[in-house]
Amino acid sequence: MMKKIIACAVDGIKGIIVNVEVHVERGAKFYLVGLPDNAVKESHYRITAALKNIGLKIPVRHIIINLAPADIKKEGSAYDLPIAIGILLASNQIVFDDVERYLIMGELSLDGAIKSVKGILPMALKAKEIGLKGIIIPKENEDEALFLNGIDVIPISHLNELLDKLKSKDLIANKSIKKTFKQAKKQLDFSDVIGQHFVKRAIELSASGGHNILMIGPPGSGKSMLAKRIPSILPSLSELEMIETTKIYSVIGGHKGLVDQPPFRNPHHTISDVALVGGGSHPMPGEISLAHNGVLFLDEFPEFKRSVIEVLRQPLENREITISRALKTNTFPAKFMLVLAMNPSPEGNYYQENSMYSKQKVFKYLEKLSKPLMDRIDLQLEIDPVPISELASNEVKIETSAEIKKRVVAVRKIQYLRQQKTNAFLNEKELKKYCKLDDESMRFLVKTGQKMSITARSYTRILKVSRTIADMDNAKKIELKHVLESLQYRSLERLKAFLG
Repeated sequence: MMKKIIACAVDGIKGIIVNVEVHVERGAKFYLVGLPDNAVKESHYRITAALKNIGLKIPVRHIIINLAPADIKKEGSAYDLPIAIGILLASNQIVFDDVERYLIMGELSLDGAIKSVKGILPMALKAKEIGLKGIIIPKENEDEALFLNGIDVIPISHLNELLDKLKSKDLIANKSIKKTFKQAKKQLDFSDVIGQHFVKRAIELSASGGHNILMIGPPGSGKSMLAKRIPSILPSLSELEMIETTKIYSVIGGHKGLVDQPPFRNPHHTISDVALVGGGSHPMPGEISLAHNGVLFLDEFPEFKRSVIEVLRQPLENREITISRALKTNTFPAKFMLVLAMNPSPEGNYYQENSMYSKQKVFKYLEKLSKPLMDRIDLQLEIDPVPISELASNEVKIETSAEIKKRVVAVRKIQYLRQQKTNAFLNEKELKKYCKLDDESMRFLVKTGQKMSITARSYTRILKVSRTIADMDNAKKIELKHVLESLQYRSLERLKAFLG
């Protein structure tokens, strides 16, 4: 007798249906075919022990299990449960008439407990896409899929629990604890930051237009403190963005439930190329994909390896990363706001005449920053430490993240109504249409650009930032004052000009 169970593999962050075909006949051998890895091959032992410990057994028969299609590598222990159910059905130990209307995945412990697996959300989305009635998954993974509409989610914690449900025909979806899209999570708040009004303005501008930003300042100036509060002023994720982001975390594993707020990733400067952009023999998402729809913060940026710095260029331009290996190519989303922080010199402080570091050494330190990459950074600003007198004052104006976020959301709305995207992602055609300058502003920008040796790519960044500043002023056209403010945020170019 042959039975078919629907399972799922994950390729990148996409689900691919796998049919677990179980054939039982006379004989006494066990075959598992269909390009399984070692973990899948070992399922025989886990299933044998699990069934024995709940009073059932693998029949002493000739059992052939085929995981189709055979050209897709099957990895991990998530096939334990569908294989076990297939064996029990094919040997007439249980009855499950609607088995081909459900996707089944889960790892089996030796005592029959069903353990969590990676990639449940992509699997659930695939099951919904092909019109299955429901998915039977580990209880530990239920938060990843319960918010989906249009498909039944049946979380199971033990094999006995599933068999009891099948026996009583009580396969009812868990709908009583559907997750909402807004879950309260405490975030760091800008009300904690005293002073730094110029920097806060730049960060609000950056968040409003989705612009990348570089902060240059000595230790103790508040670079990290400010960066860590940026997610608190970003617009809430849309339903589609939540699903996109949660898919990435689902594949990585270890994150329970829906990612409902912009992610914040802060890798150490010793990170490898692969850990940052993703990869491996079977490609997995890296930090830039884990920051998708959120913030990637790279502190002490010049300390990162040059190869790591250079590899950021493609995803910053394309908003995705393509990883090619001998056997496959995967593309992962990587639409993030890049926030960089660095000291102005090797010793940490701004260059001074009596410094132990010469101008040449400081210039060499700044030269670690790739010119092509810096051209992709929209805002570059210098930060000074807040004076003690300002820290001690009770008259300093303090704004909460909620107040700033309200303005950011309003500016984003202007952009989406006009062009269906943030200003940071305008293409050349859209740039000409929405970022026109009057004659006075153009003459000034050309003259200043020649003095500062601004590249063509930097020029387009200035236009995009000017457009966002105009949106913050609720102005239909870019004016000279908007261009002037935009040029204030080119500190690195001015710093290099001074040292040169």
